[in-house]
Amino acid sequence: MTVDFEDCLKDSPRFRANIDEVETEVVEIEAKLDKLVKLCSGMIEAGKVYVSANKLFVNGIRDLSQQCKKEEMISECLEKCSESLQEIVNYHMILFDQAQRSVKQQLHNFVKEDVRKFKETKKHFDKVREDLEIAQVKNAQAPRNKPHEVEEATCSLNVTRKCYRHLALDYVLQINVLQAKKKFEILDAMLSFMHAQYSLFQQGFKLLDEIDPYMKKLAAELDQLVIDSAMEKRDMEHKHATIQQRTLLQDFAYDDPKVEFDVDAPNGVVMEGYLFKRASNAFKTWNRRWFSIQNSQLVYQKKLKDSLTVVVEDLRLCSVKPCEDIERRFCFEVVSPSKSCILQAESEKLRQAWIQAVQASIASAYRESPDSYYTERLDRTASPSTSSIDSASEPRERSVRVESVLQRVQCVPGNDVCCDCGQADPRWASINLGILLCIECSGIHRSLGVHCSKVRSLTLDSWEPELLKLMCELGNSVINHIYEGTCEEQGLKKPGANSPRQEKETWIRAKYVEKKFLKKMAAAEALVSSERKSERRWAAKKCRRHNSATNVPKHRRKYRQDPGSGSLCSAASALERKFRRDSLFCPDELDSLFSYFDTSSGPRKCEVSEDSSGEVELEPEASDPEDVRELHPGALLYKACQARNLPVMAEALAHGADVNSINEEDEGKSPLMQAVIGGSLIACEFLLQNGADVNQRDLKGRGPLHHATYLGHTGQVCLFLKRGATQNDGDDDGQDPLSIAVQAANADIVTLLRLARMNEEMREAEGPLGQPGDTTYLDIFREFSHMASHNPEKLKRRSIHFRHSFRV
Repeated sequence: MTVDFEDCLKDSPRFRANIDEVETEVVEIEAKLDKLVKLCSGMIEAGKVYVSANKLFVNGIRDLSQQCKKEEMISECLEKCSESLQEIVNYHMILFDQAQRSVKQQLHNFVKEDVRKFKETKKHFDKVREDLEIAQVKNAQAPRNKPHEVEEATCSLNVTRKCYRHLALDYVLQINVLQAKKKFEILDAMLSFMHAQYSLFQQGFKLLDEIDPYMKKLAAELDQLVIDSAMEKRDMEHKHATIQQRTLLQDFAYDDPKVEFDVDAPNGVVMEGYLFKRASNAFKTWNRRWFSIQNSQLVYQKKLKDSLTVVVEDLRLCSVKPCEDIERRFCFEVVSPSKSCILQAESEKLRQAWIQAVQASIASAYRESPDSYYTERLDRTASPSTSSIDSASEPRERSVRVESVLQRVQCVPGNDVCCDCGQADPRWASINLGILLCIECSGIHRSLGVHCSKVRSLTLDSWEPELLKLMCELGNSVINHIYEGTCEEQGLKKPGANSPRQEKETWIRAKYVEKKFLKKMAAAEALVSSERKSERRWAAKKCRRHNSATNVPKHRRKYRQDPGSGSLCSAASALERKFRRDSLFCPDELDSLFSYFDTSSGPRKCEVSEDSSGEVELEPEASDPEDVRELHPGALLYKACQARNLPVMAEALAHGADVNSINEEDEGKSPLMQAVIGGSLIACEFLLQNGADVNQRDLKGRGPLHHATYLGHTGQVCLFLKRGATQNDGDDDGQDPLSIAVQAANADIVTLLRLARMNEEMREAEGPLGQPGDTTYLDIFREFSHMASHNPEKLKRRSIHFRHSFRV
């Protein structure tokens, strides 16, 4: 605010009020500016630390780039990133320098010079004003009868008034100038700083925009690297499992590793391994060396960087024989025209393998023509060890499994092309939606999060039987009928295989996240009629269970041993010994349990009578008074679960049905419990893939595992246990799943429950037998899963003899 000059001459109350207000404002703004300058100083100091840390980080990237010179892609990426980051660091330095000059220095000068000058003028003004008030008082008190005092008081008042007016005018001028300067000083400082911020981000954007094509190209290559890495990881895991299984068999059999040689190896290495070599000196010392037979020569080396030492130059001119006349075991002698070499293997089997390998190499060298032999020379720089740990049949078996999964899933209607862009031969899947995708669309689905889409490879990942059947139950045509129901009505064009990634991503988000193309719920009835013409009609089912005391016929299990099951046999035997020692179960129960899976004869296949009952039988209702077209999505999901209708379940979920909702009118049951009552293993799998809680309880305290056990659904029990269902909690009647299965005399379910409990104990226990127990558990559950998906009739059995075997 400005102060009027006329008011200052009058020294009116308004002038004094204005002066007081301005002085208060100046004091406050001085404090605010001081604080801002200090904060700016702190920001600049922190910025310098930030810049220093960034410089160190950039130097670290450059060092890593130098270290990765052999990896051209990584080195180039790190180099470009370090250059860009260095430029951004330079931009930050410019920003902090501008902040130093514009905010800190400029505002600091304003406070220290202009505000300080104002405060000094204020001191003089206050002093003169105080003198004027004293002179006015003295002039008013001068007595009339003393002319001398009157004249002196009047003169003093005039002089003081003149001084006051002069200083008051200067003070008002100083106030007005300060007020005017304050505006542009603060604005200029902040505008300069904001321009510096603008330059920083604009230059950074231009810099990063220049390398954006390179980053996009690198991202595409990265996707391929991820796939290659996944394939390599899968192969490595397969090799690891093969070696682990082979080592486990050898440990139980106390056998030596299997040694093989190949005279026609592509790399020329017939056989290689460690041998002890007796020196030819007087002391006859023994040294352990890495020997190999390659290119018709016997050579060895101590370290990788050492040059190869040739023991036999030409195997065609030597002979090999066992050596039994020395003190060491497992020795053999290689004799050439110029010298003799005595070697020692670690076992008799290895000695025989080396002797046979040398003999086979001698025979192979004789078969070769002299020209072809002498044109091949030994590589003396390294040992090209490329021995494979895979058997010849394993890659073929894996290839057959992959082709089988591809063929089964791609035969489903619409699955010959990508569900979202139409790309041919899709190799990826969204397992909770039940659709096939191309690699680009699968990457977009991953970005949606697992709550929307769970992506899995048809060729790189393993597939459980129930999950594979789920994929065959739905498919691209069914899901597109649901999620793209109104595309034609809206006149929308679906992106194609060659469409830009951004266009595909926009379409996929609108389709699955925003759900812009869904039809109304009335589509459920049409969907059922078109997709389920002859399989089943839409109706809820009633569950009827036979009386186990009167309707269960007696039958006897017959077992047939499966040859080639030594691994599982040994593992199960170890599991039994460990569990008998540590378990809290009584001996009679353990005898009956392990008689079912006899650890001395390996896994067994069961043949049972076909007239045994134990699964619930489903009968259609006479009528359903409620029209499905008028159902709420949650109610539609609830009915569809019991009716085992996966397309309608998918549509209900698409329309927002809560997969973990409860039906208060039906004892608080969840959709997953209805799927259990409906008897469909695939419906349960579909709900679990879409986030169903495997441990949710109804009003009677029963979870899905309780219901599956009550109804005798062995496949569902196996599925829930694999998905982490707890079996230790009882319902309101105090019954846990194990006690329910024992009372119902269901041997299969009791076996699964107790094996799952044993597996938990084995994982908590320490010792070398923990892993075999886990292997047995997985093998048995894998067999039950396979039977539940492919041969469910084998699980429909009840054993009355089980009551006498398990005394609980």
